[in-house]
Amino acid sequence: MKGSIISGSIHGFLAVALGAFGAHALKAVLDDYGVGIWDTAVQYQMFHATAILIIGVLMSTRLMGNVATLKWAAILMNLGIIIFAGSLYVLAISGIKILGAITPIGGVLFLTAWILVIVSVLKHAK
Repeated sequence: MKGSIISGSIHGFLAVALGAFGAHALKAVLDDYGVGIWDTAVQYQMFHATAILIIGVLMSTRLMGNVATLKWAAILMNLGIIIFAGSLYVLAISGIKILGAITPIGGVLFLTAWILVIVSVLKHAK
């Protein structure tokens, strides 16, 4: 629970920092395609940082009973940020197109995490 709040906060901090970096320092370096990729990475990182924070709060309040499923959701969202957003950041800067093949793995991790959140709620509702 504390780990989710800390990791969500770190990801949120990095999303703001990387968003500012992209808007200012990379403005002259990236073309429109690269800017779009960078912005997508920042956006998904921030969405999921917020979700990880919410998961941490749910776990700490014990509103959801057994928190194991939520813990796995937070782990998968953290990995999803690293793989999804990370591959997009590197792709935007490097232009190495093969990195686009890695990005969907992060997307699948995000989807799986969201399913685990749903499962956790349904388990608790019983």
